[in-house]
Amino acid sequence: MSRLEFEPGLACCRVPSARSPILHELVCSRLAETAGTAYWIDAGNVASTRALYDCASSPRVLDSLRIARSFTAYQHHSIVRRVVEEATPRTSVIVAPNVVGRYRDDDVPAWEREELLAASLETLAELGRALEVPVLITVASDSAEERVAEHADHRVECVRTREGVRLEGDGAETMGYWQGAYWQTTIPYWVDCCGVADRIDPVVAAADRGLFDAAPEPGGSSGGSPWTPGTEASG
Repeated sequence: MSRLEFEPGLACCRVPSARSPILHELVCSRLAETAGTAYWIDAGNVASTRALYDCASSPRVLDSLRIARSFTAYQHHSIVRRVVEEATPRTSVIVAPNVVGRYRDDDVPAWEREELLAASLETLAELGRALEVPVLITVASDSAEERVAEHADHRVECVRTREGVRLEGDGAETMGYWQGAYWQTTIPYWVDCCGVADRIDPVVAAADRGLFDAAPEPGGSSGGSPWTPGTEASG
């Protein structure tokens, strides 16, 4: 389970693959916490209905999600402009996965693809800042990340680990990994549940490090005479 603090502005999330389910998890988590409408500008059929329902805590969570699918660069840019007309300061989140994908198609001249992509990214970034709503886009390659980097206010990366995908970056943390038969928790999970531990007493810390033996001797006595502060032993 991963969590992301959705800050206003444009956040670029580097994902392992264009259709990585981590995005569905993040969006469903956001929808469960907010009441506003969410807009999903899809490219490459990332918006899997099954993945969304698997990640949603309840089917009703998805009632406020609006999905528009694009099949060309023109359509994608047109949907971006339509969202500008529909979104308000109460919008929960705007999502544009695989944002570069449609602008690589050969059915549009290269120079026009670049102009459309730049216009779409600038529009999404300015929309997030103007309305103070989070806009989340995803990229799955170094080249795609380079093309959107200058427009992003926040950066997040999905890192593959032995247990699963871990989030790293601005406002991101991974609480645990679900492995089907068991739940592998992380330190942030326990901090969230129990809070941060108080500072360890220096004496306890020293004993833990083996700097002295804190265990009492048998019989409860060290074998010497007790000493009381303020007194001196007689010669």
